[in-house]
Amino acid sequence: MNSFILIGGVVTLISWLVRQRFQSVMKKISRVQTRSGLSGKEIAERMLRDNGIHDVQVISTRGMLTDHYNPGNKTVNLSQAVYDERNVTAAAVAAHEVGHAVQHATSYSFLKFRSAIVPVVSISSRFGPLAIAIGIGMMQGAMQIGGLVATVGLLLFAASTLFSLITLPVEFDASKRALAWLEDTGLTQGEEHEKAVQGLRWAAMTYVVAALTQLAYLIYYLSIFMRARR
Repeated sequence: MNSFILIGGVVTLISWLVRQRFQSVMKKISRVQTRSGLSGKEIAERMLRDNGIHDVQVISTRGMLTDHYNPGNKTVNLSQAVYDERNVTAAAVAAHEVGHAVQHATSYSFLKFRSAIVPVVSISSRFGPLAIAIGIGMMQGAMQIGGLVATVGLLLFAASTLFSLITLPVEFDASKRALAWLEDTGLTQGEEHEKAVQGLRWAAMTYVVAALTQLAYLIYYLSIFMRARR
């Protein structure tokens, strides 16, 4: 239990620090207006056209940091600040989300695999840790079925961990596509482009921390399971 609290405390602190740094960087680069004068919506629409994508709609969504691409209804959803603003943050985020639309259009393998396991992950993230706890408790009570229950829980949690790990190449690739397009079109140049790179790099770091957190907990749960089997 003490180890669980320690791991939880450490990963929570690291996640908070990375999140704070990410938000600070995004706030800072949002003060830099792009020389192109294009809004996030206009950036997204232009990148879609340049990639020959004409069946994806760019829409505004409520909230902060709610930007995402929805492959189900083929929409690039931009938070209002990104949708309307004409700064480096808006340009970088809008291009990144279109990067996911390009992945979808080109059948990018990691995106296809991640989408395929979403139904499993929606269940595993809820019931994995619970099944592990119940199973190990049963094992400690000398109930043979406990090992099976704990194993199922571990497999479910492993699926969630795999999803987090697969998310990394998906996010890195979307940023790579976005930055290459912004540079090739000249929509971000010099200092603008450097700040766009910086912003997307810190955005990627939030996913790295999330994946490492999942992996740390999986290793922890596995170690408890192995001890309970002895």
